[in-house]
Amino acid sequence: MAELKTVARPYAKAAFEVARDSGQVAEWANMLSVLASATSESKLETALQNPAFSAQEKATALAEVCNEVVTDQGKAYLLNLAENKRLTLLPVISELFEEFKLNYEKAVDVTVTSAFALSTEQEQSLSASLSTKLDRQVNLVSDVDAALIGGVVIRTGDLIIDGSVRGKLAKLAEAINS
Repeated sequence: MAELKTVARPYAKAAFEVARDSGQVAEWANMLSVLASATSESKLETALQNPAFSAQEKATALAEVCNEVVTDQGKAYLLNLAENKRLTLLPVISELFEEFKLNYEKAVDVTVTSAFALSTEQEQSLSASLSTKLDRQVNLVSDVDAALIGGVVIRTGDLIIDGSVRGKLAKLAEAINS
């Protein structure tokens, strides 16, 4: 997966720069998301990998499948990807584009997993605290995992804060065993 991100990053960055400069970041994010979903469809994925089709045919076919969201710039972008045999990277490009978009908007997606459902007040308080700590607007998603016993695990990008009872017990067991 890391290799795919390395190859996809310049394409995602180029798309983001075009979108940002034209003031169409949200539209591009939506377009790339739809294209990524389309390329994940098994029959279309097989067709896009078929060497019998030219790059132009592949790009045109994909643009026609997603014609409601693909702009003229999007078509040119698809042709560039097709010519470089990178259409299969669209899911990774979409993911990276979304990261660039969140960073540009000074926003971050945060997943909070807790042993019990959080109340609205707890979510708002946690969101406000994380927003201050991360200096970003926080998009909070809550999950429940009874296996945590108590506490919460907070995940955003590479940052993981494990304040769960299960995590503390695991650290204690590790300390005892070493």
